[in-house]
Amino acid sequence: MKNYTITVNGNVYDVTVEEGASTGAAPVKAAPQAPKAAPKAAAPKAAAPAGAAGSVTVVAPMPGKILSVKASVGQAVKKGEVILVLEAMKMENDIVAPQDGTIATINAAAGESVEAGAVIATLN
Repeated sequence: MKNYTITVNGNVYDVTVEEGASTGAAPVKAAPQAPKAAPKAAAPKAAAPAGAAGSVTVVAPMPGKILSVKASVGQAVKKGEVILVLEAMKMENDIVAPQDGTIATINAAAGESVEAGAVIATLN
């Protein structure tokens, strides 16, 4: 038997290949390991001063790349107004304000990749 560690699309697999004199193909056993924890995109932004974040959070609905930031800190926004544009799977998705308020923080910049669930903005 031979053991191999194979990485496919960032997932690590331990594979055991059994060598034998059989005429058929050798059975291959693949057991996935726990994937490495990816760092959250919002983690570096947590260094903002205490009290700076707003009470309403706007999170990324899916992983993707921020194409543009349409609002700025301190700007008043209405419910449904576009705050950021997120590209995911070759489609542009408008990320909108969930309610009326004032932008307290923008936690992502144009060109930055974000994970699903990452806090990308907050409102007061």
